[in-house]
Amino acid sequence: MAVRSNIIVGLDIGTTNITVVVAEAHPDRRVDILGVGTSPSRGLRKGVVINIEATVSAIAKAIAQAETMAGCEIQTVFAAISGNHIKSFNSHGIVGIKNKEVAQFDIERVVEAAKAVAIPVDREILHVLPQEFIIDGQDGIREPLGISGVRLEANVHIVTGAVASAQNIVKCANRCGLTVQDIVVAPIASARAVLSNEERELGVCIADIGGGATDITVFQGGAVRYTSVIGIGGTHITNDIAAGLRTPIASAEQIKASYGAARADHVTPDDTIEVPSTGGRSPRVLSKAALAEIIEPRIVEIFSLLHRDLLRAGCHEALTSGVVLTGGSVNLPGIAAVGEHVLNLPVRIGTPSGVGGLSELVKGPEFATAVGLVLQGIDHTGQARTTGAKSGLNGAWGRISAWLGEHF
Repeated sequence: MAVRSNIIVGLDIGTTNITVVVAEAHPDRRVDILGVGTSPSRGLRKGVVINIEATVSAIAKAIAQAETMAGCEIQTVFAAISGNHIKSFNSHGIVGIKNKEVAQFDIERVVEAAKAVAIPVDREILHVLPQEFIIDGQDGIREPLGISGVRLEANVHIVTGAVASAQNIVKCANRCGLTVQDIVVAPIASARAVLSNEERELGVCIADIGGGATDITVFQGGAVRYTSVIGIGGTHITNDIAAGLRTPIASAEQIKASYGAARADHVTPDDTIEVPSTGGRSPRVLSKAALAEIIEPRIVEIFSLLHRDLLRAGCHEALTSGVVLTGGSVNLPGIAAVGEHVLNLPVRIGTPSGVGGLSELVKGPEFATAVGLVLQGIDHTGQARTTGAKSGLNGAWGRISAWLGEHF
């Protein structure tokens, strides 16, 4: 199988599914989807690897499927990371401008100054995302290069994660013969695929409702202002269905995907479904309304926790563009309406855009992270960076340079 240099691969290692998206990058920055691979995930819990062998097996299956469809060999990937261990904070740096005119070296120094904060030894800086630069008290500067001044300041958003969680993702990929070119926090990758520049400017929250957790990122003024994780996701809905209908977990997941709805008034009361029983008992027939009545309270809880998180962070009033939902769980009919009711904000389902080729294969919100990884990988092509597989994820300036190139 051929190895092609213009291929970018996104690897989304989720709690429920492993998703691989293979794309071809063209010189004019067009992106064509060549192949997709998916495999059920059995080795993760709440976004964190808990079984290396099961995770490696699932990744290998998804990679093989994607390679067959794309007709090429996959060697390097951009991988996503998520989970309750993801923490973030804002920081500030200040330096003197060497030659009274901002040079690239000055930008590097001020960002390094902003990230010079003490973090626990078991944590790793995953992203340093510039929000704005300030020159001699003049704020709101996005591209400081070449501007005259004496003092340069930077406000940045720093995202950290557990070293062990990141290393386990790299280890699983390496066991499949893959090199991890970079690791990106899942909602930041999703945002690249589903958000418009106008939404980023006006203020928007992207909520990635995955299997084990809901990842939150708030953009305002074109930059990341806040990130957080809520420890509830799609598997909690599945578990509720399994308990409420007294059916196996696998059957509950299938029932949720095929017949689930986020609101009871979105189903016809007379519609019924056949529910497998446990212990070899005969299947039972129940109404779809009963299923929706199990799902709706958990959806309301997720949005209520999101609402409380945004209020506590002081972000709620800044969300002029509302909330964008991604992740496999947001395929439930009526979920946007529930979100609008609880959050009192506009809510839409985010689907990947900006890609060609076999784009129909990745049009669902569950592909947002994998497609976003591909787009970020293409944005980063040519940037100076160190591969996560070899550096232990210390390529911080590579990420900073890429972010500056994309957003400033």
